[in-house]
Amino acid sequence: MNEIDATEWGVWRKFYAMRRQLDRALEDQLQRDAQISGPDYEILLALFDAPERRLRSRELAEQTGWEKSRISHQVTRMVSRGLVERSECPDDLRGTWISPTRDGLRAVLGAMREHSATIRRLFFDVLTDEELATLGTASERVLEAIDSTNSPSEGGELEAAG
Repeated sequence: MNEIDATEWGVWRKFYAMRRQLDRALEDQLQRDAQISGPDYEILLALFDAPERRLRSRELAEQTGWEKSRISHQVTRMVSRGLVERSECPDDLRGTWISPTRDGLRAVLGAMREHSATIRRLFFDVLTDEELATLGTASERVLEAIDSTNSPSEGGELEAAG
């Protein structure tokens, strides 16, 4: 394995800082404009886009890429705040449906426009078309590397990075 040189560390640090600060800015916008968190928005958006606006926990975990326990804890918090509700699944007595409440739908609909505008302002508007194309290609390549590292034939473990 090759060592990371000073230039590469500089790029990594800038990328990491950008990603963290962008995440924070988007989280702040959601809190300010819709009084929901980023995880709330991610769950509500998945439910909003789902057929019949409901999903089972397993499906929600697949769509978000979260562990089932994280889904369970997040949904429990959202139920207590009146954003989503659980209902029994008549086809599978062990399963439950998760769906947004009216307040949850209002929250996600209220967040969508400003969230999109914030993403546009902080991300797309500051990059050229060429930079966006390069970033898209680079993102695909990194995701492919992650997927191949996580494939069952590779052992499924990611190496810790410093």
